[in-house]
Amino acid sequence: MIGFFLACSPGKAEPFRDEQGRVLAGSVSEKIHININGVEQGMFIKSKNREHPVLLYLHGGMPDYFLTKRYPTDLEECFTVVWWEQRSSGLSAQADIPQGTMTLEQMVSDTLELTNYLRHRFSKEKIYLMGHSGGTFIAIHAAARAPEMFFAYIGVAQMSCQRKSEKLAYDYMLRQFKESGKSKMVRKLEAAPVTMKDGIPEAYIALRDIAMHSLGIGTTHDMKSIITGILLPSLLCREYTLREKVNTWLSKSRSGVSILWDTMIRTDLNKAVPALDLPVYFFEGIYDYTCSCTEAKTYFEKLKAPLKGFYTFEHSAHSPIFEEPGKARKILREDVLRGLNNLADEI
Repeated sequence: MIGFFLACSPGKAEPFRDEQGRVLAGSVSEKIHININGVEQGMFIKSKNREHPVLLYLHGGMPDYFLTKRYPTDLEECFTVVWWEQRSSGLSAQADIPQGTMTLEQMVSDTLELTNYLRHRFSKEKIYLMGHSGGTFIAIHAAARAPEMFFAYIGVAQMSCQRKSEKLAYDYMLRQFKESGKSKMVRKLEAAPVTMKDGIPEAYIALRDIAMHSLGIGTTHDMKSIITGILLPSLLCREYTLREKVNTWLSKSRSGVSILWDTMIRTDLNKAVPALDLPVYFFEGIYDYTCSCTEAKTYFEKLKAPLKGFYTFEHSAHSPIFEEPGKARKILREDVLRGLNNLADEI
């Protein structure tokens, strides 16, 4: 078994090729590490044309570049996409990084430091910033801190008031399990109630991912198992070494986004980031209860920005750019890159 996974783990970035099998001229396919605020951090940079606008992607806690093999986004068709694996996660996992440095201030600083590197390397005055799930918490603070660095901010499964989102998810799951007669799961949830006053018990956190995926409200609407939906694809992705794959899972609980969980739960972004001085776009899956779609819409309606667009993905849960990539690319091409919101929902 180990030999099989070693064979699946050469750890080299796979180049883009033309119809004759030659490396596509002008393309970029790299796996690199650079020093960001004193810590070596890794990322994949992918583009079919290095002249494309640059899109910096902040994952939500678990690096998810490997999901592009099962759920191709084809974002490299119109962007130079930087799949950054933030401080202490995935390619950037280091056991000796002090947890005391895993602060929101540090993660925002890292984001802006990397942004400046990308602006300089690709000769761009500005880039695009996309956050997913927990990554939106960091990215939206970075956008608020330095709007002059970014053409636009794109929140995918945008956080808002995460404590309320968890309460809505708990209530929904308890109701669904009661209606379907899943008494064992009902008992477990009732023993670990989520409330606005008392917060989120550890026992609920232990149940959360399994329960969400079983109901189609987790990573994707069609993903029912973390093992087959996330673990196996991560182990089969050829662009990571076996050591990097193992480190991705070992570092999950101590990576920057995970360490910030308590901060995220305490923070209401409606109050913390009430305005942004750049165009803002939210991509929201209608089945998403990991970061509530309805709460994201409430936040969006209050958020002040020079241009806004809210986009509901009718067949998605928590990952619309993976679940409905064609729709996501159309919005990015026709609205985001043009500074428009013609395709947005009517709010």
